[in-house]
Amino acid sequence: MSSPLPTSMRVVDHGAGGAPDCMKIAQAALPVASDDEVLIRVAAAGVNRPDILQRSGKYPPPAGASPYMGLEVAGEIVAVGSAVAQWKVGDTVCALTPGGGYTEYCTAPAGHCLPIPTGLSVVEAAALPETFFTVWANVFERARFAPGESILIHGGSSGIGSTTIQLGKVFGAGKIIVTCGDQAKIDYALKLGADVGINYRTQDFVEETKAATDGRGADVVLDMVGAPYFQKNIAACATEGRITQIAFQQGAKAELNMVELMMRRLTWTGSTLRARPKSAKTAIANALLANVWPKFATHLDGLRPHVHAKFALADIAQAHQMMEAGTHFGKIVLVV
Repeated sequence: MSSPLPTSMRVVDHGAGGAPDCMKIAQAALPVASDDEVLIRVAAAGVNRPDILQRSGKYPPPAGASPYMGLEVAGEIVAVGSAVAQWKVGDTVCALTPGGGYTEYCTAPAGHCLPIPTGLSVVEAAALPETFFTVWANVFERARFAPGESILIHGGSSGIGSTTIQLGKVFGAGKIIVTCGDQAKIDYALKLGADVGINYRTQDFVEETKAATDGRGADVVLDMVGAPYFQKNIAACATEGRITQIAFQQGAKAELNMVELMMRRLTWTGSTLRARPKSAKTAIANALLANVWPKFATHLDGLRPHVHAKFALADIAQAHQMMEAGTHFGKIVLVV
């Protein structure tokens, strides 16, 4: 017989927001799973750039979501809502959450949970949902990436970049090109499966992308940099190419000349994940379960999330400082 649940839990509270030292460990009541949710005892939680924005006061949680940070977790289900049929108490899952991952217990919509893939630890599984949901939705669905196509990935050593390299390799990319800020990050991306690494500080990524593709340009460009790269991304695309935008780390506004986009029939798309309705995220989870999760059993060496560093909840400030400094390769995970 399982022991009764506690009435309170530890959480990372960022209060009114600010620098990393604004975060404190606090006590809060356990959340209660609604009819279509599960309650997860969190073993590990991924740290992501949107968490930095929320802590800084620039990315408030959506209505009804937990006020605490944390968009992905892995752990054991300890309670299920009345309408949940696909999960039971005791199941171990990883989950995309609307918030609340930086806690000991977190609710998540049942449809946003996935089984821990074959061969992965619970800590590795906590590093999957945010990047895999994002990459699948933007690169494979919105940008329609297909086998044999070339892809230019900005931020090749990041969690998103690492995931895109590995999924591109598993799904038969023709050429995987990445931009990084130094040689160590390029070497890391090449080891993951990238074919070409470009140092954006010393090289022109447009010229290098065209050189790597015999002058065609990339079929798909994945960008999170924003304004400084807008015009360059258009120039780096092949005819009929697609640009997918997932963030604007260096600005969202710039003056653009759209002639090339029209003349070469380019598509520019993008999306955010957190604000999408539950049904859309459930559809992404189902697509991952059908198309990607089976690949872990056959491609585990080439489809394993790289956990760069693990931190305890009490050391969350150090985790955020590492994320902001950009010194990590792959993912940062809190071990609860």
